[in-house]
Amino acid sequence: MDKRATTSARVRRVITRGVVTTTALAAVVGVAAPGVASAAPGGAAVAATAIGTDEKQRVSAASVVGLDATWDVLQRSDLDFLQELWRKAREGGEKYEAVRMAAEEAMLSSNPEDHVRFIVTGIHEAYESDKKREQEREAAARAERLAKSQALIAVGIPNSPDLLALSDDNFIRAVMKHEAAGPQVKAAAAAALAADPAAWREFITNGAREAHQRDVANEIKELEEKNREEAQRRQELAARKNAAALFNITPSEAMLSLSDDNFIRELLRQAVVANGPELYAAAQKAVLSSTPADWRDFIHTGAEKAYRADADNRRQQVAKANKQRLKQIAAALEKTGVNPWFVAKANKALTGTAEEMVEFLKDENQYRAMRQSLQPASGKPAGFFVRQSPVDANEAFVAPVGSKSKQADREDATWVVVPSLAKKADCYSFESARDRGSYLTLKGMRVVSAAYDGSAATAQAATWCARPGLSGSGKSFESASQPARWLRHFDGDVYAAAKDGKNRFDGGKSFDQDATWKLADPLAP
Repeated sequence: MDKRATTSARVRRVITRGVVTTTALAAVVGVAAPGVASAAPGGAAVAATAIGTDEKQRVSAASVVGLDATWDVLQRSDLDFLQELWRKAREGGEKYEAVRMAAEEAMLSSNPEDHVRFIVTGIHEAYESDKKREQEREAAARAERLAKSQALIAVGIPNSPDLLALSDDNFIRAVMKHEAAGPQVKAAAAAALAADPAAWREFITNGAREAHQRDVANEIKELEEKNREEAQRRQELAARKNAAALFNITPSEAMLSLSDDNFIRELLRQAVVANGPELYAAAQKAVLSSTPADWRDFIHTGAEKAYRADADNRRQQVAKANKQRLKQIAAALEKTGVNPWFVAKANKALTGTAEEMVEFLKDENQYRAMRQSLQPASGKPAGFFVRQSPVDANEAFVAPVGSKSKQADREDATWVVVPSLAKKADCYSFESARDRGSYLTLKGMRVVSAAYDGSAATAQAATWCARPGLSGSGKSFESASQPARWLRHFDGDVYAAAKDGKNRFDGGKSFDQDATWKLADPLAP
């Protein structure tokens, strides 16, 4: 190749990236930085040789996550066996979320007793938490379907599985378009759709029913001027239909004609206790009374009051469960020190409303919160971050990027720090925020942003293991596919470099500094 062309290319890259000289880059000094995610720093790794658990304990632990306890797996060290459990739990997704987090916490420890404790008891305790959360999730889903069913019955819309399966906003649209919906119901539905998901749920839980009651009240008011007796009859029917809707019952004509006490008895006979303990208890109390006024009060106001108490209790239980889950996630990630942005956003959500916690816990929002930008640990040269660029064949390099840079440039310097594609417990992969599905990957010893093709080789090449910063602070990342090679910036470019000095980007006095990084707030949040 022509020497002048080679020199020209280097000059173009230096000018384009605003890279300073190698000497200046070598002056980077590490500073402490929080960091995340799902694994143990390599510096804390234990020499995994001892086995402090027996076969029975291991088989029992393996059965929790469905790990095939082959002879080879059972012969591994406690730490290696723990990592196998972690990998299997990770593959299981939300079903084993508490197990995964507990395994990650155990792997962060350098104390062999913690590894034994997890295998013997910890995994079982964590799985109980997972089962409890699954039960709570299922109960919440049933409650949501029940609220939709009650809203349909109250408004007078025939129930159907298709309607109950709709998302909240589409369910409200269906109610609004139905011929049974009166003017007040339509107006309330439109107002809810113009607001946020919290307003959608409130419309389904209470708003549709209340709006229908206003529609009925308006009709009765008009009727009173013509026929007061008929207006009173309709008012009684409306109260009974509303009470029945709270029990998720569509009352027959015969049921509506029963006396007050027998009407309540029929509600109890057809009701499911899961509809709400407060509602059920209030109905039982009313029907056991010998005072007609108590029966009437229950039908006209008591059922509604008890239903709202049940709804409030369910909301509080869900909010409590969500808060506990979010606390666990934030605590686990804070210990690993690789996703400080996630931890900060999670802690902020914990101080917010129940709705804000629900929004944060959505998969897509959690994924977005895993974003970070990667800069030399010292912050010097000021404003330099690891980025990619299509014009440079997606090779990774360090260059100045700031809050006022173009959106595309900021996205090119933002990475989603996720558990490693190679499923190594102490390692991570850096996914491009701009080009989803592409990761910081080794091509030879050059680091590029490349698409993951699903192969084991590519997974290894895109996996970096977090270690305590080589310079004494921050984080360093060792290549999973080429051990003893570290993510390093050199002359503006990013390599997997070794300390042996075999290549021009290997070794040198500044090696430890150049291979130490800070996980900074994402330039493209």
